[in-house]
Amino acid sequence: MSTRATAVGERTGRARSGRMVRFVLLFALAVLFMLPMYVLSVTGFKPFDEATAARAWLPPETWSLEGWAAAWQALAPGLRNSVMVAVPSAVLSAVLGSMNGYVMARWRFPGADTVFTLFLFGMFIPYQAVMIPLQQMLVGANLMGGLFPLILAHTVYGIPICTLIFRNYYASIPPALVEAARVDGAGMLRTYASVVLPVSAPAFAVTLIWQFTSAWNDFLFAVFLTGPNSWPVTVQLNNVAGSMVVPYNQQMAAAVLASLPTLVVYLVLGRFFMRGLMAGALKG
Repeated sequence: MSTRATAVGERTGRARSGRMVRFVLLFALAVLFMLPMYVLSVTGFKPFDEATAARAWLPPETWSLEGWAAAWQALAPGLRNSVMVAVPSAVLSAVLGSMNGYVMARWRFPGADTVFTLFLFGMFIPYQAVMIPLQQMLVGANLMGGLFPLILAHTVYGIPICTLIFRNYYASIPPALVEAARVDGAGMLRTYASVVLPVSAPAFAVTLIWQFTSAWNDFLFAVFLTGPNSWPVTVQLNNVAGSMVVPYNQQMAAAVLASLPTLVVYLVLGRFFMRGLMAGALKG
């Protein structure tokens, strides 16, 4: 009996030691990944004369908000433009991708596999390959200069990945649910609205986070398709630089402000993102 108790105690001790090692490793990795954010934050709180490369790792001797005030003044219009672009782009591409994914998963029309392959092909077309024809098309339609071209570009570019996510997610839904709706006399659209859409929250969480981050971080489309009054935060951030002397405190504060919305989105919706992945949004 004592031998068995000793063995159980040894296994418990090894399990505790393993958990402690994993905790220490995860904590060390978290500290390592947070080091850039530390440098950005402490440099933003330094006055101009302290914000040098030699003092990058040191906390400020004199705490100052001048860098944050200047960064906010420079980025405020870009932050507003980015919100006005990222939110509708994410919502529109997610809704259209949901409809496409439902059709691809549940309506096996002739040529469905070919159409789905063409959707997937759209995921691999680089921005650079369509910049000139896209700009010429928008100029011909007299749509250049505002935020609408940027919203349109991100919505269209987001449809393929959203279609893939929703198609694989809807393929994992039990066919009995759809068949029960058909038995009750519901057509394709009624089944989608009443049965499929209510259980699509995990897939919507994945696509909305994905598309919001993609639209928020875009730089190339923003430079080509918008004017100075419509530049998003990524372009404004690129312009926060000095000519002869670099204002590091302002640049670091601006970088934090520009990345804060996506960070908040992941912190608030991260568990829904993981739940969507685990629910089969990227399986199949």
